[in-house]
Amino acid sequence: MIFIVIPILCVLMFELGLTLKVKDFKQLAEQPRAVVAGMIGQLVLLPAIAFGLATALHLEPLFFVGLVLIACCPGGSSSNVFSMIAGGDVALSVTLTAVSSVLTLFTIPFILAMTVAHCNDGAEQVIELPVMKLIMQNIVAVFLPMLIGAAVQKFAPRGADAIHRVLSKCAFPALMLLAGIFFVQNKQAIIDNFTLLGMSTFVLLVLAIGGALLLSWGLRLDGQRRRTIVIEVGMQNAAQAILIATTVMSDDKIAIPAIIYALLMNVVLLLYVGGYKLTAKR
Repeated sequence: MIFIVIPILCVLMFELGLTLKVKDFKQLAEQPRAVVAGMIGQLVLLPAIAFGLATALHLEPLFFVGLVLIACCPGGSSSNVFSMIAGGDVALSVTLTAVSSVLTLFTIPFILAMTVAHCNDGAEQVIELPVMKLIMQNIVAVFLPMLIGAAVQKFAPRGADAIHRVLSKCAFPALMLLAGIFFVQNKQAIIDNFTLLGMSTFVLLVLAIGGALLLSWGLRLDGQRRRTIVIEVGMQNAAQAILIATTVMSDDKIAIPAIIYALLMNVVLLLYVGGYKLTAKR
């Protein structure tokens, strides 16, 4: 599995780097409220909802950690495509995905450590979290490919745009391939727990959308930026969650919520985008 998930994640992060331009980061100064809304939703709201939901549903420790893990990962690169389809602010989407990918290098170890400590309290089975291994893996598999992609965009923009046009078409199929392989390898465990975890991830997505909308309204963002924030908060880097679960934490069971989330997030966010487009036509 490791020989499949690492290349896919590296390619996804490299492809994200190819889209990064200096002008995109002007969003940090030009739209501070939108960036703050995106970061609060991504780094605080979503993990908090996942933790509360896992507690309320009394998920077993491995699934508890898995649900929080997918929630504290950065936004997925497909969010940029969804933002474009929804008539959102694509430049803002790219900026939020890039910034969250960097910040989560630090927030994921912190949030996971707290979650694991909570789950290990009085538990018979102790969950291991090698923090340094997690940090190093995120730097190698997430940050460096994104940095290389950004360098290619900086020094060879035409070549970067040509590569991006090809890789952008491969991102979703690659993630679905990864989900399919993982499903085959863990079919029985996924089937046995699909009802509970399917409900958990679906409720997480719905609450994430609702929370992102309230956050955006509270900060008085316009409709274009609200849609972008909703998509950014709801769409997660499932490949990164799967890699952390299967390699750093060495337990495929922790990755099951991420697999189910990867499938449901596309359906739920497509319904959200479709609902907006139907409403906009009236």
